Amino acid sequence: MSDLIYKDEVYKLVGLCMEIHRELGKGHDEVIYKDAFVVELQRAGIPFQREQRYEITYKGVVLPHFYYADFVVWDKIIFEAKSAEQLVDAHTKQVLNYLAASKLQLGLLANFGGDSLEWKRVVLSRNQGSLDLQSNSRKLAKLASKV
Repeated sequence: MSDLIYKDEVYKLVGLCMEIHRELGKGHDEVIYKDAFVVELQRAGIPFQREQRYEITYKGVVLPHFYYADFVVWDKIIFEAKSAEQLVDAHTKQVLNYLAASKLQLGLLANFGGDSLEWKRVVLSRNQGSLDLQSNSRKLAKLASKV
């Protein structure tokens, strides 16, 4: 098994998400979880930008619309929050688009809408000019009960 990129950082961010889910539970609008994430990042002293804008270029022309990633943490991880029944492929594809536009390698997708926190690492790597996706998803009910 290959080494996970930014393993310690993701561990820390997932821990913050678990705290948010434990405190707020499910059922809130996405923006509430994002606001709580800001509080947790600030308390932990973790640098971040919220609503980071990325231009999209098509055939040398910058398009008039942009991508807005929920957060960029440590200038190297895109964090995308959801409040849905479950994560779906469209959520992963959204993070992949943000990664491609930002030239970053790692995205963390967190869903606060279920009974337990659901999260997925999305890794965009450039091998010999091609794009490869490596992602894994985990339900944290058992882990949360151990913390």
